[in-house]
Amino acid sequence: MALAIFDLDNTLLAGDSDYLWGQYLVDRGIVDQGHYEAANARFYEDYKAGTLDIDAFLRFALKPLSEHPKAQLEQWRSEFIESLIHPILLPAAREVIAAHKALGHTLMIITATNAFVTAPIAALYGIDHLIATLPEMANDRYTGNYLGTACFQGGKVVRLNSWLEETGSSLEGSWFYSDSHNDLPLLKMVDRAVAVDPDETLQNHAIGAKWPIITLRDGTDLETHLTRIHTHG
Repeated sequence: MALAIFDLDNTLLAGDSDYLWGQYLVDRGIVDQGHYEAANARFYEDYKAGTLDIDAFLRFALKPLSEHPKAQLEQWRSEFIESLIHPILLPAAREVIAAHKALGHTLMIITATNAFVTAPIAALYGIDHLIATLPEMANDRYTGNYLGTACFQGGKVVRLNSWLEETGSSLEGSWFYSDSHNDLPLLKMVDRAVAVDPDETLQNHAIGAKWPIITLRDGTDLETHLTRIHTHG
């Protein structure tokens, strides 16, 4: 069964859930505004530039999880999803997901953003398989560390290959949708790469590689892409 794989931030969402979670923590006074907001913005710029130190970022991003009980974190997460994620869900993304589902494709989100933030977002889109950076837990509390390979750049390839091996699946007939040049290692692996509202680097690569370039922000030319999905099956 063919895999339809989606990046999450700025692909299925009209924004970045990792960055917005940081802003939520600032706005609620859960973290120190001056330090955290500046660091969050700096890491986000590094991500867009392709220079992100993923280990340093994850130490920063996961630290607040280690400072509060799990139940309190989950309450904050529910508020975050309602106030900041629901408004950036994309109707056109739902249509693309539905088209793949109608063909019996296996749906997956693969994202660098940690699973604490992203698991409920995957559920909102009805996507069962999530490969995300895994926060470590001990004694029912987050430790501030992460398990295994960070799901970023080449790490996405490592994590996906592990999943394929564990499940006996393959990339035959696979699709991958992403907005970011950070995902080029995985985009080059699948049978059908799709650039979604791409950054400049990815757009230039997609043009050269003759990959489809689509937008899910306003549904422009969506019917053309839905036809493409059904044509390739």
